[in-house]
Amino acid sequence: MSLLAAAVHGRGLVDPSEPVFRADDEAVLRGAVAFETMRSYSGRPFLLDRHLDRFEGSIAALALPPADGVHEVLDLVVGAAPPDHVLRLYRSAYTLVATAAAVPGDLEELRAHGVALRSVDFGTPSPLLTRAKSTSYAAAFAATRIAVESGAYDAVLVSAGRVLDAPTANVWARFGDVLRTPPVGVGVLPGVTRSFVVESAAVEEAEVRLAELFDADEVFITSSVREVMPVTEIDGRRVGDGRPGREAARLQTELRLRSTP
Repeated sequence: MSLLAAAVHGRGLVDPSEPVFRADDEAVLRGAVAFETMRSYSGRPFLLDRHLDRFEGSIAALALPPADGVHEVLDLVVGAAPPDHVLRLYRSAYTLVATAAAVPGDLEELRAHGVALRSVDFGTPSPLLTRAKSTSYAAAFAATRIAVESGAYDAVLVSAGRVLDAPTANVWARFGDVLRTPPVGVGVLPGVTRSFVVESAAVEEAEVRLAELFDADEVFITSSVREVMPVTEIDGRRVGDGRPGREAARLQTELRLRSTP
């Protein structure tokens, strides 16, 4: 994503192409920066309080300094960016940064047709950073690369046959009238859009096996940037009738109604 605006606490707005992190920042060097991603609609960050709560939890889990000044940098960036954008926060050992980037232009086309996922064995995730959202995404991005190289849009991460997350999204499966998603825990982050869906539908938070996805009536993934994205193929096998499902469409409509002033 191309950056549209950036702000650093203590410095104000900066040129988006300007370096903002110190070369000796251990959090950056070791991939332990807390971050948060959200969508801004009509100049309003959606579900901001939930994102900030998770951001604070990640900061605490990584033993980083508090995010003093977070509203200041957010206001600066939101005011300098177009009304609709992707908003990110970063907290390293020395620096608090907010950025705004353009929303990917292909999301609605993808949503209209649905996307294909490829299952990737993720081994046994570490329980040490359960619920923390940090920049330690190397393994997840490697899984995405494997999926893309096979012709899929993204990966679905699997451990001993059990579905975890997609690399940057939560996974959902509908069986008849039952909507199921893996419970938050090791390998499954507490997505903010996930929390919106839990409030907006009758949801069963329970283990989902990879083999079950092939028999689901509908599968979709959720994230702040992609919102509700239908999945129409997994490992080359059609999901349901091969078209975006009804529940993904309903939830996407409800999310947009809630997010638009």
